Order: sequence, then C-alpha cells, then structure tokens
Amino acid sequence: MNILIQNGRVIDPASGFDHVADVAVAEGHIVAIVKSDAKSGDKLPANFKAEQTIDAKGCIVAPGLVDLQVRLREPGYEHEGMLASELMAAVAGGVTSLVCPPDTDPVLDEPGLIEMLKFRAEKLQCARVFPLGALTRGLKGEVLTEMSDLTDAGCVGFSQAEVPLENTQVLQRALQYASTFGYTVWLRPQDMHLGKGVAASGPLATRLGLSGVPVAAETIALHTIFALMRSTKARVHLCRISSAEGVELVRAAKQEGLVVTADVSINSLHLTDHDIGYFDSRARVTPVLRQQRDRDALRAALADGTLDALVSDHTPIDIDGKALPFAEAESGATGLELLLSLSLKWAQESKVSVMRALDVLTAQPAKVLGKVQGMPRDMSNSLGRLHVGGVADVVVFDPAVEWQVTPDALHSQGKHTPFAFDMTGMVMPARVKATLVAGRIAYRVA
Repeated sequence: MNILIQNGRVIDPASGFDHVADVAVAEGHIVAIVKSDAKSGDKLPANFKAEQTIDAKGCIVAPGLVDLQVRLREPGYEHEGMLASELMAAVAGGVTSLVCPPDTDPVLDEPGLIEMLKFRAEKLQCARVFPLGALTRGLKGEVLTEMSDLTDAGCVGFSQAEVPLENTQVLQRALQYASTFGYTVWLRPQDMHLGKGVAASGPLATRLGLSGVPVAAETIALHTIFALMRSTKARVHLCRISSAEGVELVRAAKQEGLVVTADVSINSLHLTDHDIGYFDSRARVTPVLRQQRDRDALRAALADGTLDALVSDHTPIDIDGKALPFAEAESGATGLELLLSLSLKWAQESKVSVMRALDVLTAQPAKVLGKVQGMPRDMSNSLGRLHVGGVADVVVFDPAVEWQVTPDALHSQGKHTPFAFDMTGMVMPARVKATLVAGRIAYRVA
C-alpha cells in the first residue's frame, strides 16, 4: 500500500533532520521525504499515488523505536505474556524492533528454538524480534553454547540474562570466543553473591527490613568485566546500569577506549527506592531502584552519551506473581507502551532536546545492534533511521497529548507497572497515533 504521512515534524536523529515534511511510503520503503517549505523544491515522485493518508499535523514523525530489553514470555511463561499480546503492545508504543533475552523455558540455547521464535514472531507481522542467545547452556554458567550456530539461526548477541557468571574463567573464555568471531556479549553487571537482595542497600531498606543490594554488587562486576575486556578485546554491551558509581566506571572505560556500550531502564531513570512506598510489589524490579543521587547520575549520563540507550525492561507479570509480600513477589514490570512517553518526560525534566530523547530510542540502540546477521542490507541500513530508500519503520505520535497510565488499558498481558497513576500520580506526555512496520500500518488510533 502506498501511504502518505502529511504535514508532520519529521525528526531523524541519525542524520539530524528536523523539518515539517511529508513522508511517502511505497512497497515497504520510504520513497520520498518532502519538506513543506516550498523553497526546498522537493517533490513527490511523479508516479506516486497515495492509497492511504495519515494526517500528522501537530505530530512528530520519527523512526520506529528500537528497544534493547523486552521479555516476550514465550516460550514457557505464556500465563504471563503471549507473543501476540506483547508484540501488539510494542507497536502500540511505537516500538518496531526489539531484543529479547534468552531466559525463556526452554532457554534459548539451541538454533531450533531461535528459528521457531523468529518464525512465530514474523507470522504475527508486528514488531521485529531479535533474540539473544544464551551464553552458556541452560544459563548454568558451565559450558559455552555453540555461538556460531546460534548466530546463523538469528541471534544478535549472547547473554546470561539475570544469571550472573560466578566462574570468571568461563566468562573469560566466552569473551575470547566472542572476540574471535566479532560477536557482542550482553551482560548485566551484578555480583552473584552481593546481588541477592530485593532493595537497594540504604536507610529505606533497613527501615523496611528488606535485604539490601549494595552498589558494590554492580561495581565489582564492572571491574571484572573491564579487566577481561582488556585482555580479550571483546565487545560488550552493559545492560541496565543502576548506580552513580557504575556510570563513572562506564565513562572511564569508554575514555580508555574499551569497546563498550551501555543502557539504562525507564525504571531507574525515573524512580527511586522511596517509590517502594509501603512494600508495593509493583516497584519490585531488577535492577533494584536506588537513591536519588543515582537516578540523577543516570539522567545526566544518558544526556551526555555515557549511557547509549534507554530500554523499557518490559517484563510482564501475572496477578499471582505480584500478589505476594514484597520480598517474595516476582521482579519485573510492563513497560513497552511507556517507553516513548518516559523518554520525552526525561527530556522535559532534564532540559534535553526532543532530538536526543528520540536518539536514545532509535539511532543509538541501532548502533548497539550493529550489522545484524542475516538481516537484508536495506533493513540493516534502515534500523532506527528515516531515509529515502530505507525500510519504512515509522512512528507518528502527538507530543501535546497527556495521559494517565491505567493498567487495564494497556495492550500487554502484564498489567503491573510502577508508573500507574494511582501509584505515582504521574502524567505522561505524548501518545502514539500510528506505527508502520516495513510500510504496513501495524497500529493506528482510530
């Protein structure tokens, strides 16, 4: 279908483009971006005839969002989330490409499991799914997986998800192997023993009687990872940095020249341990919510580029998983449909440009992914970008709309979020009006 997106403010962080323009889409690709300024002389292709028009006046037209941390819950946890529900939540939030960790059941450590997941996701024709393969078999931290076979099956990197590697020799061998073949290892820095608590160490955890996770749980792991990176020359992506000290270590590692990227979750960017309130299990997330100084450092680091990307850390949990005492409740929260709004809210509160707010959701996470194995060249060059000739992954959203998070209205099967209006009183900016994936309208508000 030929689609014309008219009169929107087109923002492409990858190129710095920011103009009111029309975007013409045909055969799944962008065939023209025509500035509304008559002086530009730009015109639509002579043979282009729109079959459908999206009026984007007053709206922003941006590349489809790329989310680097999304649990889809299939296979194994279908009671908490189905591919259909979570991928619909993705496009409702403007997310057209997402990365899922390997901690499913069974674990994503065999090529057949990867191929099946990708096949099922593609049949749904919603957001693109890029799986991470397990770094070790069964995530048990003992035997490395066949990374080459998993890459051929469609994995974009390798991860231990939430299971830290206790054996540093196994981690060293994994980084050596990954470095040899140019693979990226995705690690959440967390010491296995120090990281067993349920809240950030500090006065609040002590007052509530909750077991604490000290900042050292993150920094010790970071020191270990960086030491092994120096010897192996591996490329590492650090998942969900949570502390001010962790930010400083990442900044120093980048200045040193280590090939490292890092992201932060929407939870850590906006919330602190005080949002736990009176043991509200909706605020039981991983990594744990830390103090305000940590949140402020994370916000500044995302603004200055020390942290590369913002992620939803989407983890749908069923009712039974949260209807437990705080320390026993399942960790996680839904976030796909909140990612865009919370990035723009951060930008408003931190005096950051809309361009940068979109950059950490589009061009920068696309850079983290790099040249994805097996992806068609036109898609590889289009991920997180808007350009003529590129695949038309596009989100159209109204930045002026304000809304309140009411869990029952979310498309995700998981309804638990610490950003629910009844919990925080927080008002969200911006709402997605339409999402295109490969030139097809995957979501549109009537």
